[in-house]
Amino acid sequence: MLEVKDLVKLFGSYHAVEHLSFQIDDGEILGLIGQNGAGKTTTFRLILDFLRPDHGEVLWNGSHLGAAEYNLIGYLPEERGLYPKETIEEQLIYFARLRGKTKKEIEPKIDEWMTKFEVKGKKTDKVKSLSKGNQQKVQLIATLIHDPKLIILDEPFSGLDPVNAELLKNGILELKKNGACVIFSSHNMENVEKICDHLVMLKNGETVLNGRVHEIRESFGRTKVYLESPLAAEEIKQIAGVQTVAAHDDGSLEITLSEPDAGKEIFTRATAHGYIPMFNQQPPTLEEIFKWKAEGTHA
Repeated sequence: MLEVKDLVKLFGSYHAVEHLSFQIDDGEILGLIGQNGAGKTTTFRLILDFLRPDHGEVLWNGSHLGAAEYNLIGYLPEERGLYPKETIEEQLIYFARLRGKTKKEIEPKIDEWMTKFEVKGKKTDKVKSLSKGNQQKVQLIATLIHDPKLIILDEPFSGLDPVNAELLKNGILELKKNGACVIFSSHNMENVEKICDHLVMLKNGETVLNGRVHEIRESFGRTKVYLESPLAAEEIKQIAGVQTVAAHDDGSLEITLSEPDAGKEIFTRATAHGYIPMFNQQPPTLEEIFKWKAEGTHA
């Protein structure tokens, strides 16, 4: 279990992180989100003891992280770093040995991990011969191959196409299943929404969201309705509590409500003549919430 308690980090008069607290239990995933410069990478560096906080503490299973615990950590920095003239195998063995593993322990795992992440190439290939996406996969394997219990991933989805992003998501979920604590940052709110249990959003170093993902969404009310029915958009616009109605190319409507209770009236009118293909009332998406909080347009 990772506990971050009241962390504060100043750079001169600049407040990079301001009274940040959260907890990640074993087998949980936390998403740390925010605009560039919000304090995400600084938070990771504080957890890893690369930076010392001006106030607060970081605890792993109730104790401060020390040299004995560093081999339990897997860290993927935003700035990737591989040796282009070395082979995949040499890279992975080298990084694993830095984490206390032996060549004998790691060698049998290399093929398994390369297959899992569908790395295009042989383990004897030099890193410089790989595509950018495959180099990123090798870096990720180097982060995970020593079986860490605390995993910190700084923008792991950056530069990955949808297929490879899906492989990474499945890999992160497998880590969760195996009981690891995972924390990652991403600008892709869809990825965060799909795989995170807990969410923290920073803005200028301050915490503006902190909680379970579904609870955060529900706290904004079920103000989105997705509708497919004969009911005309102009009629829907006249219903009290309807803010906007947008028509999609497939004929469905996306309705934004100022009052969630308006959904009941929309449903009543839409089903007045029987079956309709779709009625779905949901909270706003995490991406919408992120934009509101980033722009300061929502309480």
